[in-house]
Amino acid sequence: MTDALHAGFVELLDAAASAPDETFVAALDVWAAHTQQHFAQEESWMEAMAFGPRHCHAGQHRHVLQVVDEVRRQIVDEGRFDTGRQLVGELRDWFAWHVKTMDSLMVESLRECGIAQAV
Repeated sequence: MTDALHAGFVELLDAAASAPDETFVAALDVWAAHTQQHFAQEESWMEAMAFGPRHCHAGQHRHVLQVVDEVRRQIVDEGRFDTGRQLVGELRDWFAWHVKTMDSLMVESLRECGIAQAV
């Protein structure tokens, strides 16, 4: 399950990266909707197993979504597509780090708790 969520994150991020300006915000919105659900699912799992660093992990999720909301506002209000495209590029690097660190620890804990459907 986490692999499917992660694959969707990357696929939709790539779609936003390759979208022309005319459809960039719509593509970013599709990615953001997927990501909100993705993060909510992870946070539900972490809460269910009382995962120790869940608040830090969820804090990263909240921060990313807040930045995306602010950048989206800048695109819509100020035409800052450059900022939006920079964000999409940086999110790819952030996500690779997040998966290797935060999510890998979460997945290991899910396995230990027997929540196998999540991994």
